Amino acid sequence: MSGQFEDARFEDGGEPALRLRAETAADLEVISALTQDAVGQTSDIAWLPRRRRFTLLLNRFRWEDATAAGRQGRPVERTRALLTIEGVLRARANGIDPKDRDLVVSLLSLAFVPREDGAGALTLVLAGEGEIVLDVECLDVALTDVTRPYPAPSGRAPRHPDS
Repeated sequence: MSGQFEDARFEDGGEPALRLRAETAADLEVISALTQDAVGQTSDIAWLPRRRRFTLLLNRFRWEDATAAGRQGRPVERTRALLTIEGVLRARANGIDPKDRDLVVSLLSLAFVPREDGAGALTLVLAGEGEIVLDVECLDVALTDVTRPYPAPSGRAPRHPDS
């Protein structure tokens, strides 16, 4: 042994970090499913008009691992993830106050309504009847896990009982 040690890398922990990009409605459905029940704070939202970029740092439930975790008798997990939307021309919030920096938001889904020219409106549907609507030049969404998975604090998967 040479006596030199290397720090562990994210990739050494098993599954690689999730990195996805959506440029079509079908792609967006995948990202929407994987971000369902992700939570974040308004203080973790950044709208950069000059760069035409909107970002949201989330605590994402790892839906892609929930079944395996149950089978293996291990805790379900969350991870910190960055949702980035490019080409944003305008951003507006409905039903939430973006100035309330401590407000916790729960993302339910992403929906895109295109126009004929490929531009359109991307809506981030939030729990409690809130939403963030982004007017975009085109569909250009990225989801990137930025931390190792950790046990979900609740110890269980989010549930949506019928009303």
